[in-house]
Amino acid sequence: MNKVAADARSAIRDIGDGATIMVGGFGLCGIPENLLAALREKGVKSLTLISNNAGTDEYGNGPLIKSGQVRKMIMSYGGECKAFEGSALSGALEVEWNPQGTLAERMRAAGAGIGGFFTPTGYGTPIAEGKETRVIEGRPYVFEKPLRADFALIRAWKGDADGNLLYRKTARNFNQVMATAAKTVIAEVENLVPVGSLDPDSIHTPGIYVDRIFQGAGYKKPIEKLTVRKREAAPA
Repeated sequence: MNKVAADARSAIRDIGDGATIMVGGFGLCGIPENLLAALREKGVKSLTLISNNAGTDEYGNGPLIKSGQVRKMIMSYGGECKAFEGSALSGALEVEWNPQGTLAERMRAAGAGIGGFFTPTGYGTPIAEGKETRVIEGRPYVFEKPLRADFALIRAWKGDADGNLLYRKTARNFNQVMATAAKTVIAEVENLVPVGSLDPDSIHTPGIYVDRIFQGAGYKKPIEKLTVRKREAAPA
């Protein structure tokens, strides 16, 4: 089975209106830049995006929200994106908030075939409204269901033609767990290497989880919120 796609556009060929899509990355680190650009260019609408955050107006999920292509966000943080803020407050965008750890565990549960889990996080808050609660060993818990998607768009540092992936540093967040929780997993990689080039003991996502892979290009790797130290005055 040939998993290698020519480019991002061909890799997302069957994503249509109304799809539920997991988008990897943490902040703007490790986001699938080529796939997100292709998705915006394709113009599909009424999307449900599952992601750690909304990105910014210029990068990540923000441009899709800004262009009105997103119907719902399932996420944990949206603070750096004005388009998200405006759409959410106006009611144009439906938002399902999740504590960050709960969001990750819901995906992991889906990948592991678990029917759900109890967590103390969110008990007694709006997060728990309408959900089953239980007291376990004297501590209240809320039940969370697994989270699945039609597609997962992820990015890795290295990958081979069989779909084996290796992430680098913070980019491992969410990309790895999303690869287990979607029907179709599409990976863009910074370096597409020959099969056998990756150390089997270092592989983070086995190729059995990946349906399509391609060599990405033109990475900008933006910084979500740049903070620098003030320059010290030169000695007199």
